[in-house]
Amino acid sequence: MAAEFHPPSLSDFFPPAVLFEGTPFELDRLMLIRILMSALLIVFMLIALRSPKIVPRGIQNVAEIALDFVRIHVAEDVLGKEQGRRFLPVIMTIFFTVLAVNASAVIPFLNISSNARIGLPIVLAAVAYVAFIYAGVKKFGAAKFVKGTIVIPGIPKAMHVLLIPLEFISNFVLRPFTLTVRLLANMLAGHIMLVLFFSATQFFLFEASAGLKIFAAPSLIMGFLFTMFEMLVIFLQAYIFALLTAIYIDLSLHADSH
Repeated sequence: MAAEFHPPSLSDFFPPAVLFEGTPFELDRLMLIRILMSALLIVFMLIALRSPKIVPRGIQNVAEIALDFVRIHVAEDVLGKEQGRRFLPVIMTIFFTVLAVNASAVIPFLNISSNARIGLPIVLAAVAYVAFIYAGVKKFGAAKFVKGTIVIPGIPKAMHVLLIPLEFISNFVLRPFTLTVRLLANMLAGHIMLVLFFSATQFFLFEASAGLKIFAAPSLIMGFLFTMFEMLVIFLQAYIFALLTAIYIDLSLHADSH
């Protein structure tokens, strides 16, 4: 009987439990990858910055370039120096967490980003949500912040009936939702495409009939090219998530100038 090709499925994102099955602390493969990548990020930063030199070299130089990128091109470009420094810890945390966890998508033997399952993207979106709500409430007070965010000045009063609910949904509901879905969907799609190309390569090379083996090379090449593209996506998703967080914080800080 001819071998059949089995395409990737969503079952990759819901593997069986590895530890503590049936308890609130149950860990499966994706949860272990999250823990591993978070631990590697912490260890990297500790080693890189444990004894910083005035003229950085080696791993310290890599860490400082990454930190300066987020500080200058995300936090300060959007929020200015004062507010950028104030909210830099949360923006840095979001950027490097997304980057580290996404990186597992192209690491051999891991080969999946756990941001492709909704739990961590929701947590990161919640952190961003709390940050921009805090920024607005701290500056204006709750009532003035909400009013400044959802009430558009200078329009006929009758239009407020339509626009206030739309502004509320746009600013307080869709922001965390879109942050979550954008990260989740990109990493899920990337994983499925990578698995598709490389599993197709294996099928054509080892299981398909002789006439189909010629498709193994094109499939492998496409898998390699898509891996390069996925590496770009890994960085872009971290950058976009951090950038949007900074933009939302800035909008909250200027809620009075709607």
